[in-house]
Amino acid sequence: MTQRPDHEHPHSHSHGSAEHDGHEHDGHDHPHGGVRGFLFDLFVPHTHDAADSIDDALEASTAGVRALKVSLVVLLATTVVQAVIVAFTGSVALLADTIHNFADALTAVPLWVAFVLGRRVATRRYTYGYGRAEDLAGMFIVVVVALSAVVAAWEAIDRFVHPRPVEQPWLLVAAGLIGFAGNEAVAVYRIRVGRRIGSAALVADGVHARLDGFTSLSVVLGAVGVLVGLPIADPIIGLLIAVSILALLWGTVRAIGARLMDAVEPGLVDRVEHVLLDSDRVVEVRTLRLRWVGHRLVGAATVLVDATDLAAASHLAEHAAAHVRTAVGNVDDFTVTPAPVGVAPR
Repeated sequence: MTQRPDHEHPHSHSHGSAEHDGHEHDGHDHPHGGVRGFLFDLFVPHTHDAADSIDDALEASTAGVRALKVSLVVLLATTVVQAVIVAFTGSVALLADTIHNFADALTAVPLWVAFVLGRRVATRRYTYGYGRAEDLAGMFIVVVVALSAVVAAWEAIDRFVHPRPVEQPWLLVAAGLIGFAGNEAVAVYRIRVGRRIGSAALVADGVHARLDGFTSLSVVLGAVGVLVGLPIADPIIGLLIAVSILALLWGTVRAIGARLMDAVEPGLVDRVEHVLLDSDRVVEVRTLRLRWVGHRLVGAATVLVDATDLAAASHLAEHAAAHVRTAVGNVDDFTVTPAPVGVAPR
């Protein structure tokens, strides 16, 4: 349990300050500057600062669907261009990248369905609503991406067994750059919208697209190998792409597994705890529970309040709950149970 510090402080200060923005309480160090800091910001974007998220569920869902539509169109266009170049070059490395980009484009469909389902109101059977459809969509995405890796690996191994010359390697360079540009555009958009609506699934999909962009650049390496007289570089790169897909997939599996186990970021718990302690006459936070339902938060807390009767304590608890919903933008439901100082707990 967490108690208010001994010293008193006024409640009129801004809750958007650095003290309460969630970054002070992440539970992990964020490297700044240098190559390490650049790579951290590139591949591990902040997803835990819910204070800046859209606080309207319908608006958040609409923004998420829009992001998925745009990314679907961009990735499909990228895939079509790469497929045409595969037909001209016969590159198995580019084929592997094309298959993977097509699979990534398809992953937008289950997420789209999940966002639409998430708009449905809770029922007596699904009392928390349908937000968890995002996690089910994530499981489907894992299966599709894993299948694309298997297909790419099979094609690369077949090329080792049945060698075939790669034609017009300069086209491969163009195809690799096109794949990188398409994936990076999708990554930037998905991550930006995912942060705004508090969707870890959308942010993770954006990071996946960014990594896929760098995978597309490996096609360029295969083309360079062919240009310098090493045609075996093409199937080698194709096999490496398949292996890298499986390696990167592990992070997605861990993220989805954590969501299914109701994991939340420690920094987010710290932030809500500080907001509660900053509420009027809240002395101590005894219990605090948070869970994600899709890209929305629900939770409950038991707090000790400076009151001598249950009526006053209930009023203070309602104020504390409203304080949390205001400070943390994507909270759909948060319940605070009071324990008055002057009333002995049972």
